[in-house]
Amino acid sequence: MGTNERKERERENRRELILNTAEEIIASDGIDNISIRKIASKIEYSPAIIYYYFKDKDEIINSLMVKSYKRILSTLASVKPSDKEPKEKLKEGLKNYIVMALSIPLEYKTIMLSSSQSILKHTSVLFSGAAEKREAIGILCQQIRDIYWENPKEESYIELTAQVLWSSAFGLIIRIIIEEDLNETQKEILIEHQVNILIKAIVS
Repeated sequence: MGTNERKERERENRRELILNTAEEIIASDGIDNISIRKIASKIEYSPAIIYYYFKDKDEIINSLMVKSYKRILSTLASVKPSDKEPKEKLKEGLKNYIVMALSIPLEYKTIMLSSSQSILKHTSVLFSGAAEKREAIGILCQQIRDIYWENPKEESYIELTAQVLWSSAFGLIIRIIIEEDLNETQKEILIEHQVNILIKAIVS
């Protein structure tokens, strides 16, 4: 490995350390309580080093949002092309998304419940035209479109359906996170039942 490659790897490792530390602080203290000084103190860096890698706190938060959104996208897109019926693909995608969100409960709750405008520019999904500006909603729309291929619906109907599906899944996720004493069996039953009801409402 050459000197430039080694330096670039070290740079990426430090950026990743800073972002991971920021995630830990958000999970324990909330997103409103994160600061450059807190991050620097936790990893025993000087604030100047943090500023070398990130312009400010907002850039760190934005980077975390992009990272989280990519995780959501990869989950929604994880159902590979197959011979499964469209409704089964949608069902699998929804279940995967819920399970993924529950695997990072503190991060998910902190970010998705935030009303900060800098965060909402990534997480808002209920506005008209969201299918074009939010890739996750766009993926859901395509899955719903596939279900209706024999009886096409207007695009506005497709988008509204995707938004309601997303919101319904979000509601269950948040309740499960809040009611943290639920056992795994009950969680699985709730997830399966919700997804079945949602899919049934779409295909009926």
